[in-house]
Amino acid sequence: MTDSPVTENQIDDADLNQDEETPEETPEAADTDVDADADTDTDADSDVDSGAEEDGADGGSARGSRAKRLEQEGEIAADYLEELLEIADLDGDLDMDVEGDRATVSIVGADLPQLVGENGEVLEALQELTRLAVYRETGERSRLMLDVSGHRATRRAALEEQAAAVVTQVKESGQPVSMTPMSPFERKVVHDAVAAAGLQSESEGVEPRRYVVVLPA
Repeated sequence: MTDSPVTENQIDDADLNQDEETPEETPEAADTDVDADADTDTDADSDVDSGAEEDGADGGSARGSRAKRLEQEGEIAADYLEELLEIADLDGDLDMDVEGDRATVSIVGADLPQLVGENGEVLEALQELTRLAVYRETGERSRLMLDVSGHRATRRAALEEQAAAVVTQVKESGQPVSMTPMSPFERKVVHDAVAAAGLQSESEGVEPRRYVVVLPA
C-alpha cells in the first residue's frame, strides 16, 4: 500500500499538542492555529473525551477505545525510534506511557545530547518526525510527546522558575512582560505556570521566534 504524501501542514502542533502548547500543540496552516491547539488544548481529541464523560456506559467504552489508540500511537512511535537508534548506532531504552490525552515516549538510559540539540531544536524536529510516522500508520494527527534523556523534565523546572520571576515582576510593575522566544512545549509550560499564579498570558510573534507575553491582572 502506497502512502500519500504528507506535508507538515497536514500533521502539526504543540501541542504539543500548539502538548505540547496546551493549558498542555490543528495542523500548522496558520501560526495562530498552532497556538490554539497547544496553548488552549482545544482540539477534536478534547471533544471526544468530553463526550465520553457525558455518555455513561458508552462514554466508558469511548474512553477505553481512546486509551487503546494512544497506546497504539506509543507502540508505533517506539518502533520508529528503535529503528532510528539502530541506524544511528545509539544506545537507549524506550519508555511508553499515556498522560492525559496524549501518548508519551521517552528515550532513557543514555545521555544523547545529539538528539536534543543546543536549545532542544533537534528534539522538537525528532518529535515531529515521530508524529509523522504515527500519522502515516493511523491516518490521524498525533499529539504524542517525545522526551530524550529527561531534557523536557529539566527544562520544565527551569521554565516554571523563570515564569514565577516574571509573574512577580508583572504584579509589581503592573506592566506586561515579554519573554524570550520559545518552542511550543516551552510556551505551554509558561502559560500553565502563569495561569496557576492567577495571571493571563498570550503568545505573539511568528515561529521560530514566537514568545509569551505575561499580562497584568
